[in-house]
Amino acid sequence: MMNVEPNMDSLVRTIGDPTRIRMLTLLMEGRALTAKELACGVKIEPSTATSHLRRLLEDQLIAVTIHGRHKYFRL
Repeated sequence: MMNVEPNMDSLVRTIGDPTRIRMLTLLMEGRALTAKELACGVKIEPSTATSHLRRLLEDQLIAVTIHGRHKYFRL
């Protein structure tokens, strides 16, 4: 079994962004939220939220579940 260590440089850059920290804080409440809900919660445009969510997904800090036309993000 291989032990793969996380890329700490990437993680630090990802969670070092204030907007992404606020998004993660909202998700710590335990509910899965849409990109629009997260954007409203941190007061940014939905298109900006999408790029931040993509980064959080790439570093495996969040997960996404698709229900119909909606994507729900959670820790």
